Amino acid sequence: MTSNLLPTYLRADLAFERGEGVWLIATDGTRYLDFAAGVAVNALGHAHPRLVDALYAQAQKVWHVSNLYRIPEAERLAQRLCAATYADTVFFANSGAEAMECAIKMARKFHAANGKPERYRIVTYEGAFHGRTLATIAAGGQQKYLEGFGPPVDGFDQVPFADFEATKRALGEATAAILIEPIQGEGGVRVASPQILKSLRKLCDERGLLLIFDEVQTGIGRTGELFAYQRAGVTPDIMAIAKAIGGGFPLGACLATAEASKGMTTGTHGSTFGGNPLAMAVGNAVLDVVLDPAFIDNVRKRALVLKQRLAEIKDKYPTVIAEVRGEGLLIGLRAVGPNGDLVNALRAEKLLTVAAGDNVVRLLPPLIVGDAEIGEAIAMIDRACAHLARAPAAATKQGAAV
Repeated sequence: MTSNLLPTYLRADLAFERGEGVWLIATDGTRYLDFAAGVAVNALGHAHPRLVDALYAQAQKVWHVSNLYRIPEAERLAQRLCAATYADTVFFANSGAEAMECAIKMARKFHAANGKPERYRIVTYEGAFHGRTLATIAAGGQQKYLEGFGPPVDGFDQVPFADFEATKRALGEATAAILIEPIQGEGGVRVASPQILKSLRKLCDERGLLLIFDEVQTGIGRTGELFAYQRAGVTPDIMAIAKAIGGGFPLGACLATAEASKGMTTGTHGSTFGGNPLAMAVGNAVLDVVLDPAFIDNVRKRALVLKQRLAEIKDKYPTVIAEVRGEGLLIGLRAVGPNGDLVNALRAEKLLTVAAGDNVVRLLPPLIVGDAEIGEAIAMIDRACAHLARAPAAATKQGAAV
């Protein structure tokens, strides 16, 4: 079938017509256990009644008014995010890339407001993924995303992930900030230890730099805390979030301290759709659920069960899975063979997952997942691994017969 969509995605030949909690139902009626969650977006699963009710109620009132006027629900969501975090101020956008663009601009503007516009460079890390805009692909530094788009946006100095000594060597008179994902998602579920994050915080304080966390994938409960920085006990100056805060509705945000954001005055930044009433209604509904202490506690409990069961699978199939890594319900399986083979084998068992760098398969179940669904997922993973474990032996036997 010919499609008029720009062919920028390698899409599986699979389409869904509805979702129910942690399940997706394909157009042919087949049920899939969704351990991809729209790449960590559908934190409350599919068709969550709280989100459906909030969106339906707001849709009957007003959808969009622009930021020329006050938006009470935006003010409320900003207040709640600040009350739950270190932040004093919030800028709403539509995506993680836009939230990161705001963070980058904010860091540069901070130094300009302090009379040092020459301080604009940001230290970033190999394997990072910060978005698909020209600035964010330059920040990520991955050649596969930079290829063919001309000279990369200037201002980013990359070093090996979570390498403190390399970070110190990269600093110069023009350095404005350090930008890091507490856990790299696209980069292969690589975890920056609390120790390295604390060292970066101290380094920024000593050198007058801003510390920026990209929590687009780790935020809103994914790691077993509301945000991953809380797990590490380290406070950033600026933090970009998106994905789960909208529960599936496009929503991103840049959170910051009053000091870090002081350069972002009237007219310095904007977004036509950012913070509109529909998005704010859904964002507030997400927080209604996630801010319940019992919710995060449940994420921790389910994560412990899942990782324990996955460790058993790894031990059972050492020729298929080399490592289980991650925190909370952001879990990576580093494959022995090509990770695409494992993704396909899992999909054949009706389990949806996401490939990542470092030959990893990400498991990102909705945060509402229960023990029953975890049990079903483990059974699916077991069958997929058994199939892959048999495949080399079958190929060898076939070769001998020939």
